[in-house]
Amino acid sequence: MNFDEFTGQVQHRLELPDTGRTVRAIRATLMTLGERIPEGAAEDLAASLPMEIKWYMTGAVQEHGQRFDWQEFVTRVSELEGDLTDPPEAAYHARIIVDLVRSEVPPSDFQQLRDQLPESADDENWGKLFEVVDSGGWGDAQEAQTGGGPQPETATRHDSDTADDGSVDETEE
Repeated sequence: MNFDEFTGQVQHRLELPDTGRTVRAIRATLMTLGERIPEGAAEDLAASLPMEIKWYMTGAVQEHGQRFDWQEFVTRVSELEGDLTDPPEAAYHARIIVDLVRSEVPPSDFQQLRDQLPESADDENWGKLFEVVDSGGWGDAQEAQTGGGPQPETATRHDSDTADDGSVDETEE
């Protein structure tokens, strides 16, 4: 996947209006993640990503391996994204971006990321970052949210229920 495909996927999944907001969301999430994990882990995780995306986790980070929890992560992502992004929206953006990263990197590198971030509620509660991943990924999570999948037959109208003029014949129900 190249830079345009990666940003296009993020823009589509987050339903952002333009590439600028999309890149800010990606940069904010991956820079902050790069600040939290050790430099070697950031380099491993970023190695399979497009060069421009990789930069956010590695070259753009001043200090790797900082200790902060999920709440501080969300606050930092929100601040980096800018005035239009509140913390709940920043948390959602981060979850979706991390899920896309998961689909692009080797499983061992993604597991290394998870191993770096305590997921228990008693500790730093990083499990929230992986909620979309743990629900089966973006496609399955979206389908569950929108009620996708097979619908009961009673919920659909058949051609025989529709009159020639396109109106519904209510007498058969």
